[in-house]
Amino acid sequence: MEKFPTPILFYSFLFALVLLNSRHATSEEVEDQREFNYEEDSEKGPLRWGEIRQEWSMCSKGSMQSPIDLSDDRVELVSHLGILKSNYRPCNATLKNRGHDMMLKWETDAGFILLNGTLYKLKQCHWHASSEHTINGKRFDLEVHLVHESATGNIAVTGILYRIGAPDPFLSSIMDYLADVSDTTEEEEVVGMVDPRQMKTSSTKYYRYIGSLTTPPCTQNVIWTIAREVSTVSEEQVKSLRVAVHDDSDTNARPVQPRNRRIVQLYRQTVKEKN
Repeated sequence: MEKFPTPILFYSFLFALVLLNSRHATSEEVEDQREFNYEEDSEKGPLRWGEIRQEWSMCSKGSMQSPIDLSDDRVELVSHLGILKSNYRPCNATLKNRGHDMMLKWETDAGFILLNGTLYKLKQCHWHASSEHTINGKRFDLEVHLVHESATGNIAVTGILYRIGAPDPFLSSIMDYLADVSDTTEEEEVVGMVDPRQMKTSSTKYYRYIGSLTTPPCTQNVIWTIAREVSTVSEEQVKSLRVAVHDDSDTNARPVQPRNRRIVQLYRQTVKEKN
């Protein structure tokens, strides 16, 4: 596996640079997604997103767009980032149909993650089927994005990939609400208390890179963390997520974007850390 010689402090510097130069990548992704779609040849498809609105131009001209392919032969192995940990808590949440995906939005304080000394509060999660990120060219059946925001408006997203298998416990806890949304034209469904700790976010192996939101406005300088361990989800759960949005599309996954010489780090827990 190829290793790129980079000082251990590189990522601390890179995070600081993002914080200083970011135009505050906002978690306010487009709430009404009907203005764009995922059809390859459509005038509203991914290749044309940057032309639909001026404020979406980064979707076409940005050089740090997401998702990307996470190729193991082009990553830098690191051990200094530490185990991916979260400090989440149960909180009232609302399930919303945004047009192409289902978003679960926590109403108050659902906890946080800590990256390079900066606290990022959990705001919402949403699902893409199939996955948007790929590993060594392989696409998976589902991907969830947990969107976090710092006090200064910067964004960090944790992604978890899924393959078809045993049901996902977190999705199992909200399946009844997904069914309710599927059977109505209402766009929102109050869920009540939802515990984000049911999602397997802690990881001893993960990818880290700087990218963008994967939906318009495709804002850049987003800190991405993708768990290397692939979880499982049932076919019924994936189908429920797609049926609930009523968009008659087979997918809501943006195509893989050019890497453009960006550094992707792969953290692996060391023997010393295990002890």
